[in-house]
Amino acid sequence: MRRLMMFGALLLMFCGCSSKVNITGKSDASPVIFPDYKDVTVPVNVAPLNFEVIDSLERDWALMIETAGDVRYMRADNGLFAFGRGLWKTLLQENKGKTMTFTLCFRGEDGWTACVPYEIHVAPEEMDPYLAYRLIPPGYSLWKEMGIYQRDLTSFRETAIYRNTQGRGNCVNCHSFRDRDPEAMLMHMRSEFGGTYVFRDGTREKLDTKTDETISALVYPYWHTSGRYVAFSVNRTNQTLLVHDPNRIEVFDEASDVVVYDVERHEIVTADVLSSDEAFETFPTFSPDGKSLYFCSSAAVGPMPEKFREAKYSLCRVDFNPEDCSFGTEVDTLYNARTGGRSVSFPRISPDGRFLVYALSDYGNFSIWHKDSDLYSIDLATGETSFMDALNSNDVESYHSWSGNSRWLVFSTRRDDGLYTKPYFSYIDGDGNAHKPFLLPQRDPRKYYESQMYSYNIPEFVSGKVALKGSDIAAFARSDEAHKIGFERK
Repeated sequence: MRRLMMFGALLLMFCGCSSKVNITGKSDASPVIFPDYKDVTVPVNVAPLNFEVIDSLERDWALMIETAGDVRYMRADNGLFAFGRGLWKTLLQENKGKTMTFTLCFRGEDGWTACVPYEIHVAPEEMDPYLAYRLIPPGYSLWKEMGIYQRDLTSFRETAIYRNTQGRGNCVNCHSFRDRDPEAMLMHMRSEFGGTYVFRDGTREKLDTKTDETISALVYPYWHTSGRYVAFSVNRTNQTLLVHDPNRIEVFDEASDVVVYDVERHEIVTADVLSSDEAFETFPTFSPDGKSLYFCSSAAVGPMPEKFREAKYSLCRVDFNPEDCSFGTEVDTLYNARTGGRSVSFPRISPDGRFLVYALSDYGNFSIWHKDSDLYSIDLATGETSFMDALNSNDVESYHSWSGNSRWLVFSTRRDDGLYTKPYFSYIDGDGNAHKPFLLPQRDPRKYYESQMYSYNIPEFVSGKVALKGSDIAAFARSDEAHKIGFERK
């Protein structure tokens, strides 16, 4: 009998369902839930969207899930609805391309009362199954503990790619992947063991990327689709703390240029259109066809930090020839900061080449701390620019990346508390319309996010699990000397 009872309990946990709830009344109430998963569109392979009813008032809560031809019920545990993995997977697969209706119900003296229902639409397209990000305290002076992590988006499993405590507590940053490929990744280490680390197709390199002709080592990266090249900025950067400003930290360039690194020739290449004393060039991005290089450019201003608010970056494009790593001489301007009055950062193009999304803020390029930073989209087929209303809030929308099928955008935002950056996901339909975003799911989301003291930095979709081990990276960093690279100006 005891074994039978245990089996019944396990079966209930697995399926996540309970007996039918007899609803005797209706309410106009719409209970607050966290995360806010009401009326979102989700991929068919996402982890369970567990949530908690915030205004529970110690009530008993139940959930009615209506799908095509079926109705399921489940009960909350102290306001938390945790879906069994089997139930959730079944719900997604059975409702691929369809809509599910969720109705919260609370029990009163006269029975169960149904609240206003909401919907969750299941898109037919999957998103890439992994997300890579850096976890860092919300300030750049606290380097003692940080790391680059990956999350299986189909479950709640998070693993470390590299933690800086495996080295000597130095900064690690700017992880980047070749076309979302987990077998081709680069990252920087700063201070001790400093260098750019490139891991691709079973090989590994540690590079000293500062040359006599460039103002710094390589900084912000973006891979060419061929894997032969990586565009980088080189930046002489500083930061200041702003005590009486809503944007608490400002990181600003005192000089910056754009270069392209040839991974086969171990050489960086640049040209006058990408590297001049009269401009700050940064945040390079290749087009999916590999024939264009996009970047942000501001007129050089100074002195810094006195005039950091005068630095406003335009969105620019120049031709790129991957046959000989050469550049065009004419620069196209997609957003002109002089006439528009604001500043662009983080241009990213959908893999199908149709849409370019960028962050726009009042000044500078450190939009991850700018409360006025919002996301905009350019239809590259028509040139039309759109404010991405479904994605933007009143508190910092900034870094973003695309899934391989161009249907999902992950972006960083501080909308929940104004301090910690979290990743949200949005479905982008074929017309470029963004749908209401949803927060990265967690097993117990309220408990997790209230206790999480790190920000998610640079969320990047990855097509599979990164097999690199942090211990191997640390051993490689300690044992190998960094190799110098060459320079050419064309």
